[in-house]
Amino acid sequence: MRKTSLLAFVTAIIFLASFAQAQQGDAMFGGGTILAAGETSCPATGGFCFVPEKGGFYPSLSADVIFHKRIGFGFETAWRGGQGDYAGLGIPYRPIMFDFNAVYQPKLGKKAGLDLMGGIGWQTTRFYGYQPTSNCVYFGACYTSSNHFLMHVGGGIRYYIWGHVFLRPEAHYYHIVNNTADFSNNNVIRVGASIGYTIGPD
Repeated sequence: MRKTSLLAFVTAIIFLASFAQAQQGDAMFGGGTILAAGETSCPATGGFCFVPEKGGFYPSLSADVIFHKRIGFGFETAWRGGQGDYAGLGIPYRPIMFDFNAVYQPKLGKKAGLDLMGGIGWQTTRFYGYQPTSNCVYFGACYTSSNHFLMHVGGGIRYYIWGHVFLRPEAHYYHIVNNTADFSNNNVIRVGASIGYTIGPD
């Protein structure tokens, strides 16, 4: 939790420093779900289960800074809101995805535009219910983490519903390197929508 808070603080400082030169900035909160191919299967004789990384509600937070020519950069994070049950074995887990992106925002009209993005990041999957450690006792971090590098491409259509407030249906594709160490597929898709606010000219 402390690492996540530090990352959020550093990211906020970078965005604030960049905003002085920016044409606009956007802050968004959203939600959606994860899609992936495959079904859960466990060998009858025991051993490794094949579990697709899909389902569940994923809240998301994101922000971007856009410069002239509608090009900028952004950061986003999405996490499984409730713990999943890994392969129905009673092992709680929660994936969390972080990504940094180059962003392009062409306008489609007076009240609509595209958000196109691509970048890199990582996924950390927390598996809960392990034996207590000092981190668990003192900080409530009763889990182990499996971390993997990812590549991300995403897009959405923003529509300004009131002033600088907009709604954005969106889709994101992640290629998670070595995700098959924990799940049955390296490729997942997140679909959903965000509501956001633009600071500066929209």
